[in-house]
Amino acid sequence: MHPMLNIAIRAARSAGTIIARSCEQLDIVKSTEKSSNDFVTNIDQEAEQLIVQTLRKSFPGHSIIGEEHGNYGSQDSDYQWIIDPLDGTSNFIRGIPHIAVSIALKAQGKLDQAVVYDPLRGELFTASRGRGAQLNGRRIRVGNRPDLTGAMLATGFPFKQKQHLNTYSAIFNSLFPAVADMRRAGSAALDLAYVAAGRIDGFWEMGLKPWDTAAGELLVREAGGMVTDFAGGNNHMKSGNIVAASPKVLQGMLKNMRPHLTDDFMR
Repeated sequence: MHPMLNIAIRAARSAGTIIARSCEQLDIVKSTEKSSNDFVTNIDQEAEQLIVQTLRKSFPGHSIIGEEHGNYGSQDSDYQWIIDPLDGTSNFIRGIPHIAVSIALKAQGKLDQAVVYDPLRGELFTASRGRGAQLNGRRIRVGNRPDLTGAMLATGFPFKQKQHLNTYSAIFNSLFPAVADMRRAGSAALDLAYVAAGRIDGFWEMGLKPWDTAAGELLVREAGGMVTDFAGGNNHMKSGNIVAASPKVLQGMLKNMRPHLTDDFMR
């Protein structure tokens, strides 16, 4: 195992322990609203600090981008960690057991290591660039459907960008009749990990942040899948509009999506 991945796993498991314990005592969880319908809890913050401490102890020269407290360390470093200490905070607050810790490493601008950890199911998704993706140490691959027929897709509603609801609805209405079913579970990190593991065939969402998708993107790529923006390009990290699937399913998704994209989504 790559030594940097090993440290990331240690950090994710430590944060996961805090989160799992808190799930049994939700009455002590304190939440605040960062922006409309976007929440943070004291557990998010504690988990992030623990991850940062673990990473900085082993790699003091690396930079870190965290969802809750922004940037840590020098932003000129060739190594940049991107962390979401608790993906699925709304699920967590309500006791819905679908949450994850997400940690990714960029080396010289390229995604290099990834961990998505589900502390409630004990499922550890990992990937190293060029070495494939694993679930609890076993190799995983994206699904092998030849098209959208019978596919199960996952999505996320644009609750932070409701001005795009009409575009989202048009895309949904185009995709839904072409597939078997659609899921909205509330954790983009786990949705991407599930694409990598072949549990779902494709995922799409708009308005995400790098910490939502960085680790999951490497998982999907190392499992044989593709990740693009809504127009089929590589602007998803900047735009936040992401599509992930096996190559053939992704082709079908993009074909259905393109007629409904405005100029904002083609950039």
